[in-house]
Amino acid sequence: QVQLVESGGGLVQAGGSLRLSCAASESLVSINAMNWYRQGPGKQRELVATLTSGGGSYYEDSVKGRFTISGDNAKNTVYLRMNSLKPEDTAVYYCHAYYTRKNYWGQGTQVTVSS
Repeated sequence: QVQLVESGGGLVQAGGSLRLSCAASESLVSINAMNWYRQGPGKQRELVATLTSGGGSYYEDSVKGRFTISGDNAKNTVYLRMNSLKPEDTAVYYCHAYYTRKNYWGQGTQVTVSS
């Protein structure tokens, strides 16, 4: 079982930056993939970024060039650096881990971008 605790959300003006953190109770090396999802108002949850245990990464098209996912194995923590934020980035952001063939979710952190 993996416990995920997110932090770092908040209110920011358009064009600003935030860094989300996701602290995992297991070593990142043992987790197949760490992901950030988001769910905006009235929208379905969508995958934003992925970091694999091998160091590979994936980004949803709308965040490419603006968001960066990274991991600190010593801290068992994954980060999502979000730059040039837009109002349409407003959402609850969730950390997700796929581990031992199971899906684990954090509690979510709210990101609000004002225009």
